[in-house]
Amino acid sequence: MVHRLNVRALALSIGLCWGGAMLFVGWTATAGWGVEFVRVMGSVYIGFTPSFTGALVGGMWGFVDGMLAGLIVAVLYNLFARKL
Repeated sequence: MVHRLNVRALALSIGLCWGGAMLFVGWTATAGWGVEFVRVMGSVYIGFTPSFTGALVGGMWGFVDGMLAGLIVAVLYNLFARKL
């Protein structure tokens, strides 16, 4: 019996977790914590800065990026679980 992952559920879950993490770190960077992380991630996520609106932008980028990662992981898992 092969168990399959729900692709949409995993994509949404990872998207929400990663987007929430980017939002949180962006807001904490306004207080001086995690500024270097935001700077590095800002080189990938355009508009992600240690500010209120920059954190919202980073959260949106993180959500989309996490959803794509979750989708890829779930599709690959389901493919390999069926083949192996």
